[in-house]
Amino acid sequence: MSTERTEHISSRRARHLPLAPPSWLLGGLKPSTAPIPWAAVARASVAMSVPLAVGFALDEPEYGALASMGALAGVLGDTADAYRMRVLNIAVPQLVGAVGVALGTLVYGHGWLAVGALTLIALVSGMISSIGTVASVSGLLLLLNAVIGAGLPLPEPWWTAPLLLTAGGLFVLALTLLGWPLRRRQPERTAVADTYRALAGALDAAGGPVARYDERRQEVTQAINHAYDLVLGRRARVHGRSPSLVRLLAQLNVVIPLVEAAPAAHLRGRPLPPEIPAAVRELADAVEEGRTEAPVLVLPTAHTPAERAVDAALRHAAKIVHIAEPDLNNVDDRLGRPAALRVRARRAVRDMMLSRASWRYGLRLALCIGIAQSLVSVIEFERSYWVALTVTFVLKPDFGSVFSRAVLRALGTAGGLLIAAAVLSEVPRGWWDVPVMVVLAGLIPAFSAKGYAFQTAAITPVILLLSDLLNHQGFDLIRPRLVDSLIGCAITLVFGYLLWPESWHTRIGDRLADTVDDAARYVERAFAPVADEAAFAAARTARLQARRRIYRDLSGVRSEFQRALTEPPPTGPRAAAWWPLVVAVERIVDATTAARVRVNHGAVPPPADEVASIARRLHDLADRVRSSTVPVRVDDTAPAGAEASVLAPVHQEIAAALAIARPES
Repeated sequence: MSTERTEHISSRRARHLPLAPPSWLLGGLKPSTAPIPWAAVARASVAMSVPLAVGFALDEPEYGALASMGALAGVLGDTADAYRMRVLNIAVPQLVGAVGVALGTLVYGHGWLAVGALTLIALVSGMISSIGTVASVSGLLLLLNAVIGAGLPLPEPWWTAPLLLTAGGLFVLALTLLGWPLRRRQPERTAVADTYRALAGALDAAGGPVARYDERRQEVTQAINHAYDLVLGRRARVHGRSPSLVRLLAQLNVVIPLVEAAPAAHLRGRPLPPEIPAAVRELADAVEEGRTEAPVLVLPTAHTPAERAVDAALRHAAKIVHIAEPDLNNVDDRLGRPAALRVRARRAVRDMMLSRASWRYGLRLALCIGIAQSLVSVIEFERSYWVALTVTFVLKPDFGSVFSRAVLRALGTAGGLLIAAAVLSEVPRGWWDVPVMVVLAGLIPAFSAKGYAFQTAAITPVILLLSDLLNHQGFDLIRPRLVDSLIGCAITLVFGYLLWPESWHTRIGDRLADTVDDAARYVERAFAPVADEAAFAAARTARLQARRRIYRDLSGVRSEFQRALTEPPPTGPRAAAWWPLVVAVERIVDATTAARVRVNHGAVPPPADEVASIARRLHDLADRVRSSTVPVRVDDTAPAGAEASVLAPVHQEIAAALAIARPES
């Protein structure tokens, strides 16, 4: 029984236990098994405590607190592997955040003007968040800093706060780049090596239990996507041909034939000899260490088309991996080299302005921030910037479920306030804040790796300690901040979740239908007739790009599924109902790839009418997915003679996809 199925059954049983917490809450409160990033822990402790110490040394604790706030934003944004992305993830949001705090400072204490300004900033912040990862963090920091500037009395003149916040963020960047001279290309090299290791795991699992192989194959997909993003992204910024990057790209490209051969090896129904995954792991070590001495490959004799495909791909990979001087003009960016930065920026802005999803999220965020800021700026009772701050953190759909984040943030804030209460009541303000900050700042990356509720519990006492240095309220901050957080969560749940129709249905069905249509086109492309060798090479490149795009889309569907699972009924159960079909579509693509590999190594190609029949069945499945809120069983009969065809596994996987029964109510 697969892991996913076991977890699903366990969650169903948990719902029937008396007084058992809902599964979406249990999932959010369960600590992740991700390892603690100790380097990030040390970096956060230094980055946030040093500015504080400098502030006390200069008798300007407010300045130190602002610089530490900027460092906090840098710590939260330092999540990439490659140094170029770390520079972008830290520097660009810091500059955008400086604009935000400047705008917030200018409207501080101006009532309705502050409401209007923050509402407009929220609209812009929400819309630019749809562009990409860096833009999402930039949009978050734009709004967060604007809320802080509009809600806290910051030092004069107006440019002081932006300067100090930016300085704190750039201090984090400086600490991050200390290892750059020694590890300049290491993230890219490690990513390529990890792709080989993930592939070795898939080859180990080939021919064994289906669930284990599916899990390993997903790891391969993630590793390939990550490696290509790093290597091709770097090449987009390198003028001319860089020998080291060309070599990495060549080493990554030769993984693809092995990845294509893995499904064929799995479908043969028996494990591969252990020498094959061992040889792939040896290649991973050679990539990571930069070795060029090629070892002698001792591989078992290949007999079947699948075995010949694995053998040929492995021997070719071994040859390319150990080439010391690759041909700079003979390595293609076969899975798509990114366009120039200005071209991508222009496309991103155009797509953002024309995207309904972008406008919807911007309007949702603007509505909630407008309501929150109205409470703190207009209505005459004691509240703070913390309300709008809570709304900003919770209402980030690309960070996870809005509903569960609201609940988890309330719980995390309550836990963080317990820590803050002990600090504010027992630790005297002054130099003692520095060692306390060393400890609290280090907890942020450590707890962030464990989940959102834990991250909130770590961030809350840090922000309260820094806020106390700015407004000197001491222990009196505790109770208002808890009430503020609850109000912010309530505003988000009502005006950012319940009032919007898309909150009540999962988008997995629509996205999955598009992916099924892509799978149909992939089948057609995989077996389309070609006129000559040049056309064959072009068709193969197009097929590789299509396959990578499908798996990227399916990764997005998986992420959407995980997000929707944390929603309360009916969204969560509906998402769970679609899960078997997500797995089925992945297996259809795998079976198609395996069939193409077998044809390349001697199997009889399928007739055109059989390929067209499979494409029609997949398009029909996509139409059914679009028109249904839950999977419905469909009787399907494969065409006569399908059992003897190279596409027989594809027919079987399509039949399994169409035979998914309506889930129990």
